[in-house]
Amino acid sequence: MNSGNQFVETLKKVGYPKAAQLNGEDFDWLFETVEDKSFLEWFCGNVNEQHVLTEKELQAFDALLKSGKPILEEEALDEVLKTCKTFDSKASSMDKGELQKLEEEFQALQKIKNLKIHRRNKLQMMSSTNSHMSLKLNDKAEKAAKILKEGQGIFTAINTKINNELHSLTEGVKKLTFFFTFSDSEQGLGPHPVFLSQLALDKYLCQEEKSTAALTSYTKKQFFQGISELVESSNEENFQLVDISKPLICDENKEVCKERLEMARLQMAYICAQHQLIQHKAKDLSISSAVQWAENNLQSLKNKTFGKEHLEARISSLNSEISKIKKQLTQINNEILPSLVKENAQLLNMPVVKGDFDLQIARQDYYTSRQDQVCNQLLKQKASFELLQLAYEIELRKHRDIHHQLENIIQDLKQSSKALEQRLEMMSDPLISQHAVPRNTIDSRDAASHRLYQLLEGENQKQQLFRTHEGIEQVAQKLKQDITSVQDQLAVSSQEQFLFLSKLDSDLDTLCDSLYCGGNKILLSNQELTDQLCQLELNLNKLNQLIMDLLADVKTKRKVLETNTLHQMERKLGDEKNGELQGVHRT
Repeated sequence: MNSGNQFVETLKKVGYPKAAQLNGEDFDWLFETVEDKSFLEWFCGNVNEQHVLTEKELQAFDALLKSGKPILEEEALDEVLKTCKTFDSKASSMDKGELQKLEEEFQALQKIKNLKIHRRNKLQMMSSTNSHMSLKLNDKAEKAAKILKEGQGIFTAINTKINNELHSLTEGVKKLTFFFTFSDSEQGLGPHPVFLSQLALDKYLCQEEKSTAALTSYTKKQFFQGISELVESSNEENFQLVDISKPLICDENKEVCKERLEMARLQMAYICAQHQLIQHKAKDLSISSAVQWAENNLQSLKNKTFGKEHLEARISSLNSEISKIKKQLTQINNEILPSLVKENAQLLNMPVVKGDFDLQIARQDYYTSRQDQVCNQLLKQKASFELLQLAYEIELRKHRDIHHQLENIIQDLKQSSKALEQRLEMMSDPLISQHAVPRNTIDSRDAASHRLYQLLEGENQKQQLFRTHEGIEQVAQKLKQDITSVQDQLAVSSQEQFLFLSKLDSDLDTLCDSLYCGGNKILLSNQELTDQLCQLELNLNKLNQLIMDLLADVKTKRKVLETNTLHQMERKLGDEKNGELQGVHRT
């Protein structure tokens, strides 16, 4: 049985009225030492119902206390008991052993009393220290509760702000998803395309195929088989002037040979016709000229009479002239006339060649115009395809950029979530968050406090073995003082700047007054100075005019000197005289 339970059982035996409400385990701390245990054994072994005072005895004792009579205690009581031993018949019958036992019990009780008094004093000191500590702890608890309340207010504000931002972000994401997943369900039109890649190109491709088929059929109709040979057949090499003197070699196709033979026949016929025409014209001219000559000579013969000798001389001279003319005619007929006729015959096929070339040019123009139409249509199709491809490439590039940005955002969110998890895990560590005894130094695992200390300390970091919370408070106070000093300096500088600006405004007003002089037009200089400058400018203009007149006079004089030899001689003589005079003066 425990000591506390044994003590409670003894109280129940004695008849203590509230013994049933007591718990024995609550009294175990009173009997931890050996002396306490010995006292408990004595108390439990010797105390019984006889040692308990009755109510009458208690009332009598209270009356004795109220009467004010002295009550013997301790030593005085011991002396009285000693004197009463001789008179007490019961004391005489006591054995010496019982007295010795009583004395030992009395000494033990005295020791227990002294021990209890020592413990009482010790407990009083402990209670006083505890009350003092409780007062300090209450103050700290009030401060901590105030700080906690402020922190909770700040955290709630931050939490509400984050919640609002998250709400706005979710609303934006919902709007974005609604924009991308919008569908006209009421009209049954299906999903509304947002990107170009979501558009169906079936109609476009079908239309392009139809246009391509129409273009191919048009090209087949316009550009039939053999049109290129037909257009390219009539070139300059196939139409040359035919020379009759050269032999005709038909190495080309039959049509070309026929054309060349026909042109040769035409040239021969033209040459013969021209030769006969020239001969007949020559005969006609000779006859007409002979008739005219004869008429003229007959008229002269009628008017004048010539002698025989004169007539013979005239006839011989005419015969010689006729022989010369015949020689010239034979030379013309044999040499000059055939070459000229041949040249004219060669030029006979030029209208034919020109007509063929004109036809070929018209065909080529028609062919090129149709080619231009087909090329324009093909270029339009190619441009539409390239434009569509460029739009797809631009949209793909934008999608890639958005994809990279979203990946970066995801990585940042993952890193921030990992950092938050690490921070929460670190804050949930009982070694950091809860301390049985509050410690002043910062734990080495408290990375947040260390980072805060480094952030507050800045570049002026000092190597310290231990970092304390008081150090953080001191650095924060210093930072606060620096902020206040900087704010004061900013206020002073802003005031100085305001004064400087006001002074600058006043100077600007005075400058405006001096420039405008109360009017609306600006005056950049003084009126007297402007008048003097105008007069100076007039004088300069006059001087320039005089110089120009002088230069013009010098030029005219130089021209006169250059043209007039007399003035030049006078100038030379004057220069020589001046030279002689200068020589005389030097000698």
